[in-house]
Amino acid sequence: MLRSFCLALLVAVPAALACVWLDTPLPWLIGPLFSTASACMLGAPLAAPVQVRQAGQWAIGTALGLYFSAPVLAVLARYAPWIALAVLFALALGVAGAWLLRRVAGTDPATAFFAMAVGGASEMAVQGERHGALVERVAAAHSLRIMMVVGTIPFIVRALHASASLPAFVPAASEVHYPGLAVLALATAAAGAMLLKRRDLPNAWVIGPLAVALALTAAGIHLSRLPEWAIRSGQLFIGVSLGTRFTPAFVHTAPRFLASVAACTLVALLLAAGFALGLAQLAGLHWGTAVLATSPGGIAEMALTARVLKLGVPVVTAFHVSRMVVVVLAVGPVYRLFARRS
Repeated sequence: MLRSFCLALLVAVPAALACVWLDTPLPWLIGPLFSTASACMLGAPLAAPVQVRQAGQWAIGTALGLYFSAPVLAVLARYAPWIALAVLFALALGVAGAWLLRRVAGTDPATAFFAMAVGGASEMAVQGERHGALVERVAAAHSLRIMMVVGTIPFIVRALHASASLPAFVPAASEVHYPGLAVLALATAAAGAMLLKRRDLPNAWVIGPLAVALALTAAGIHLSRLPEWAIRSGQLFIGVSLGTRFTPAFVHTAPRFLASVAACTLVALLLAAGFALGLAQLAGLHWGTAVLATSPGGIAEMALTARVLKLGVPVVTAFHVSRMVVVVLAVGPVYRLFARRS
């Protein structure tokens, strides 16, 4: 595994540097993701240990938590009704996508539903397996969705990005203080990630560190900000972890099914963009923040894009965390209703 990971780094790091040179958004995520995915689909023996993915998630979760000062939380409280509306939209979007996928691809209801549910790949695969879905197709669908989201939204938002109408959000801790950073790392990993992991909660290595860093920041305890190299390393590790999910078998996984997933994902992206633009007008959000907050992407990718583009990082994070929690809790009952209707 270590040799395969080192090979993955040899592919990923030059790709990241090339994206830096090309001035793409999220170069340390997009470069490693697409380069390792391409190499793996061509048969390269690349892999990423689970600890690498966890380290990347920890870095991103901790960095995001440092934005949530008490004044920021007060601002976010005003958006609570809009967050609830966005969560309901995400559930409806998943159901609509499942309905469309079932008719286009001719697949069974369970596979269609969990392949298009707007949730984490691992959580949806586990839930899908319990309800009789084809797990390998569910996992392939979510991998393709994430790749399509990461490969389009950051580029489009940056290309059209104008000055944000909201005040700039910045981490409450303004400097890197390495003794404080060590305490922060211990608290976020032990009291955050590992505690949630023992309780078998989803996205523990993002949500746990985020919750602990948020609590400390909101209480006015500013131990340290995360160094830029740590955030870039987190992006690199997440990109490699996502990219190495792809295999030569992915290309041959029911071509009609994958083509249908791509088409349904494109429709979902367009619907989400339309919803986001309407939400931006009603809630007084910058349109770029609204697009990132309601897109069918993951917490890390969309919040990182908001950070790079200096949009509403806490707003995007709050929307995605709320959606993730509700989707994980509600996806089973919603599927049973979908299956009866189907």
